[in-house]
Amino acid sequence: METLTLTPEQIEHNYTAALDSVTVINELMALDSRDDDQTDTVARNVEHLELMVAKDYWTTEDLDPFNDAITSGKG
Repeated sequence: METLTLTPEQIEHNYTAALDSVTVINELMALDSRDDDQTDTVARNVEHLELMVAKDYWTTEDLDPFNDAITSGKG
């Protein structure tokens, strides 16, 4: 597996994009019930976060919100 080297700006962009997935998951999981489209949206965002936490370029970013949203979205 090739190591990906990103600039700090690229890392920040990717972190922010992943936080958007966290927000989507948290908002949808807070609903009393979800329709099929919302359930699929949660699943896609969980998959996105799982890919993101596996990246090796993170430095001091807090990945706890990612992991918490993954757990919530699978619950």
